[in-house]
Amino acid sequence: MKAYVFPGQGAQFSGMGKDLYESSALAKDLFSKSNDILGFDIQKIMFEGTADELKQTKVTQPAIFLHSTILAACLGESFLPDMVAGHSLGEFSALVANRSLSFEDGLKLVSKRALAMQGACEKEPSTMAAILGLEDHIVEDICASIDGVVVPANYNCPGQLVISGAIPAVELACSKLSEAGARRAMVLPVGGAFHSPLMEPAREELASAIESTHFSTPICPVYQNVNANPVSDPNEIKKNLVLQLTGAVKWTQIMERMLKDGASHIIEVGPGRVLQGLFKKVNREVLTEGATLSD
Repeated sequence: MKAYVFPGQGAQFSGMGKDLYESSALAKDLFSKSNDILGFDIQKIMFEGTADELKQTKVTQPAIFLHSTILAACLGESFLPDMVAGHSLGEFSALVANRSLSFEDGLKLVSKRALAMQGACEKEPSTMAAILGLEDHIVEDICASIDGVVVPANYNCPGQLVISGAIPAVELACSKLSEAGARRAMVLPVGGAFHSPLMEPAREELASAIESTHFSTPICPVYQNVNANPVSDPNEIKKNLVLQLTGAVKWTQIMERMLKDGASHIIEVGPGRVLQGLFKKVNREVLTEGATLSD
């Protein structure tokens, strides 16, 4: 069974999507539409922008979404998923690819999500930290013991968990996790505490936008971040998308569930190879590759 997976924030690079634009009339059309929807020339930033320009949340999230969804669209009839999933932002790409969301509505929601998250970050100083080499339950217990907002945010693979919250609480958690034997407990250069209760203002803002957007029954199930379950019901998809902003990304659990449900061929659609690497850490034998137009 084929599982198509879609990357999240952090996979961006200068020049992303340019090969698609130069080789596909469909890609040219979708890039043109995206500039109109966003109200700025994202195509130019993606093709020529500096790393700093691409790091702006209002640019990063639409850019990765565009790279992934345009590539999926260009695959045409060779895009035959049995299941899909996306890491954080990538869940929106997955929902466009499996036809639950239109390209235009997906991009509008991603843009709103990016701006809402940026606004929430500005309300309170906050951050995230990568914790390597500890079992999940140890990280969970230490976060729960700290007086302040700090929670597990991204379960990336066994032994790799990202925590998120207020800066003092995250720093204290890093210190305690190092004492508990973490191989690394490193604060990340991010704009704020994504996938934590501090994203509540963004969740409220995005909830009304998602509620008023039409979602269709997808062509295959999407394994959603908040619970790692395969979902095809549009109303349940919408509810889980809203919860995603303040809930943890259960990517480890998604990978394990996809493999248990029969996924034998993992195809990453979008920039980078991060998700392929994470799958290999769960099962070294599974076939992984990046999607290309030659597919």
